[in-house]
Amino acid sequence: MIEFSNGHSFEFMTASGALAFDGRGWPWEWPLRWSGFIEPRLFTIVTKTLTRRPRRGNLRWSHPWSVVKKMTGDGIVNAIGLTNKGIDWWLNSVSPRIPSDYKMVASVEADHQTEMVEMIQLLNGRGIVGIELNLSCPNSPSKDARTTDKVLSLCHAAATISSFPLIAKLSYTHDYVSIIRGLEKLKRIEAVSINSIPWEALFPGEKSPLARYGGGGVSGKKIQALSWKMIGEMAKASKIPVIGPSVWDYEDIQEIFDRGAKAVSFGSIFVHHPAQPTRFVKRWLKDHR
Repeated sequence: MIEFSNGHSFEFMTASGALAFDGRGWPWEWPLRWSGFIEPRLFTIVTKTLTRRPRRGNLRWSHPWSVVKKMTGDGIVNAIGLTNKGIDWWLNSVSPRIPSDYKMVASVEADHQTEMVEMIQLLNGRGIVGIELNLSCPNSPSKDARTTDKVLSLCHAAATISSFPLIAKLSYTHDYVSIIRGLEKLKRIEAVSINSIPWEALFPGEKSPLARYGGGGVSGKKIQALSWKMIGEMAKASKIPVIGPSVWDYEDIQEIFDRGAKAVSFGSIFVHHPAQPTRFVKRWLKDHR
């Protein structure tokens, strides 16, 4: 269990964008929500990542599945990118229609401190429970420039002005142990989450099925060995709670907790089988309450 300083606590979270921008899911998930197979209220919900200005990304509504591919060996590769209409759009058009009992975390991404500060200021006072700093999108042009110093600088800028608990979202390609140790100095950083792994880092020299979109990021069972390694190493290196990813089977939840995570994130499993996270959490609560 993760307990934020503002009183919000949680064991289960949706990864950024798993339930779209408002927690109600993508259009193809709505029938499952209406029928109770997806229950957003069971989770702390992380929005799809927002940027200061609209970002085109790779997602096209005429053919959304062209940027997401299932992999043999139980995994997902996606190159959606940070497609969004900007934080002003979310604040004015999306946020007001979110049910008041949804526990929302706003995910934001910025290349520069000034943009990060602007977005945090815009979110202060809003009806959310926290903010995720997406420091590691594998489909962002700036991903290779996210050095340890740059990540810590962005986190420092956000922590200085945020009225909300912050989650730092890191990548396997970061020096994540050094980063989480550096984050301990920042009072507002209250958890760390883990992103998908860039295709080229996982399969060097091998062509991605989404090469024309930049390669994409791999998630799901395919990366468990690496993402769970991150959990253990960061949990030993710091007291900051770690949110563990890559659930594919029910038994993975216990494995993630055993590795040292304090909460579990459901991401690409929503693509593989969107009803599974709700079913798994209900089963877990029945087994452990």
